Amino acid sequence: MEEDKISILKEPVTQIKGVGNSRAALLNKLGIFTIEDLITYYPRDYEDRSRIKEIRELEDGEMAGFKGIIASTVIESRPRRGMTIQKVLIKEENASITAVWFNQSFLKNVFRVGEKYIFFGKISKNYNTITVQNPVYEKLNNNGSMEKVCRIVPVYPTTAKLTQNVLRSIIREALEVAAHELVDSIPDWIRKKYNLCHIQYAVENIHFPKSDEDFRHARYRLVFEELLRLQLGLYYIKNKLNTSKGIEFSKDIDIEDFCGILPFKLTNSQKKVLDEVIGDMESPKVMNRLIQGDVGSGKTVIAMAALYKAAKSGYQGALLVPTEILAEQHFKSVNELLSQTGISIALLTGSTGKKERAEILDKIETGELDVVIGTHALLEDRVVFNNLGLVVTDEQHRFGVRQRAVLSQKGNNPDVLVMTATPIPRTLALILYGDMDISIINELPPGRIPVKTYVVDDSMRDRVNSFIRKNVMEGRQVYIVCPLVEESEVIEGTSAVQLAERVSAKEFSGLKVGLVHGKMKPDEKESVMKKFVEGSINILISTTVIEVGVNVPNATIMVIENAERFGLAQLHQLRGRVGRGTHQSYCILYNRSKSSVALERMKIMQKTNDGFLISEKDLKLRGPGEFMGTRQHGLPDLKIANLYKDLDILKKVQEAAGEIIRHDPALKNFSFLFQEFYY
Repeated sequence: MEEDKISILKEPVTQIKGVGNSRAALLNKLGIFTIEDLITYYPRDYEDRSRIKEIRELEDGEMAGFKGIIASTVIESRPRRGMTIQKVLIKEENASITAVWFNQSFLKNVFRVGEKYIFFGKISKNYNTITVQNPVYEKLNNNGSMEKVCRIVPVYPTTAKLTQNVLRSIIREALEVAAHELVDSIPDWIRKKYNLCHIQYAVENIHFPKSDEDFRHARYRLVFEELLRLQLGLYYIKNKLNTSKGIEFSKDIDIEDFCGILPFKLTNSQKKVLDEVIGDMESPKVMNRLIQGDVGSGKTVIAMAALYKAAKSGYQGALLVPTEILAEQHFKSVNELLSQTGISIALLTGSTGKKERAEILDKIETGELDVVIGTHALLEDRVVFNNLGLVVTDEQHRFGVRQRAVLSQKGNNPDVLVMTATPIPRTLALILYGDMDISIINELPPGRIPVKTYVVDDSMRDRVNSFIRKNVMEGRQVYIVCPLVEESEVIEGTSAVQLAERVSAKEFSGLKVGLVHGKMKPDEKESVMKKFVEGSINILISTTVIEVGVNVPNATIMVIENAERFGLAQLHQLRGRVGRGTHQSYCILYNRSKSSVALERMKIMQKTNDGFLISEKDLKLRGPGEFMGTRQHGLPDLKIANLYKDLDILKKVQEAAGEIIRHDPALKNFSFLFQEFYY
């Protein structure tokens, strides 16, 4: 019987009444393929249409519901070609309101004088007239049951050509089909102890709650289950790694020999983290450690030390990075240091030539190469290691759990070290990296001069441009970052291509202006970046491809166009491209938004350079979905939980997970909760 239940949920959406191939294609765009996907496609918001007002009580600007009698036929006007306006007068006792729609001529055949309707929409009062634009409407019937009004109505993330009403109707139909077919995966003792409602009740009331209380019970249950799956899955991975026999790297390889060739001294924070890494490498368990450090805190040198330890112990090391530009930079810095110690290093990216690639692949397989630095090219099947002992991943948020696993599987339980310059609040880190030990470098190298940050609008452009020219004439370099590659009719924002054309001809004529963006070929990007690094380009106009890892100490000004279009964490990453040399650096944010969230972000950027504080604020302002989508981590999507707002639920979940693990350490009776994501 249980198999029958599961099969119904796994049926394609075309099994739902009203869903043909074209509508299924629209649902597929939203990631909805099965009936189960439909009923777990949770609303992003709700409209409370349950409270109905008298027409005379309606207030200007509010979203409100009201009832009335149709007092006129629908009058249609045609103000211009391609546009029609429909109006109808609605009365109730001594008050009246005009409903207005656009391009809905069919309404002439809908309303009849004397019929009673309930409407819901945005109210507008102007002198003695009251109007409601594009209201939702439903005819008052004898049985009193209403679908569009007089209730709390879900609002879903949707796509073009798929309206809210259509999506609501499809999901309502899916709930009917799946009625009583959902099997509750949470044991009765947990549900009882933590006051969790049944899954069927939860799913029905998250979509169409009958009251606020029903909604709260439903959401609490679904958030609890989602976070429990995540916690148990991450515990399973960590436990599996801890019980796997790892590599014991040689204690005879003295890491002080590596530190002796460094042109600088490690900070106390770096020393502490390095001790943790070396301790892991020399232990019999598999290292699975995350290094968090703010921009410029010196994470790469820890990775170099680990690669040195691995190579000198007779193993190969791999360093996986997200972009070719960053791979090139890492190769240059790692090669300069490690080649002094007799360690052989190669670079493997998508643009590596055919002949060179074949040679590198051969040397990786025979073990002639000690360290390979590369992009996603390292994940290809034809990359076969002779004796892979250490996997290092830089900018971890660009890779997922599964991608990390692909590289790890090219060795026999190699140690894993991952790094990120995106500071993550501790609470979120424990969830996203619950399978890892976490090290934090919270100290910048001595001599770093804090970047001065200013928020401006277009009225300051001439002054900013003069400041840029003055700095360039003094020998400095400048980044200008745009949110778009090319102009868009859909999104308002400065485009890199158009800005580069304009400023090189006008504002910065006579200066050398370069352009780099994600649509360029890798070798073109690399050529431009090389010129900027060498100093033959004064001003680099770019999209966010320079967000990560690019190191040009001579660049002292970072200008960000349409700063309101970026999250705090991203603004902080971009600001981190400057302030790397001995000169005072500046970050100039052009803000065109008056929204409270945008203004709050700008204030925070001006007040602090502390990446961890900024990440906390970013999480609070935007929530974890935008801050750092779990899909990027290879973890199951958080469809409903908000790790910032649901901390109280998370604490209960962690308590429940602890109880489960105490009774069943291997999770033999609970693997069904998370096996879909972690096996």
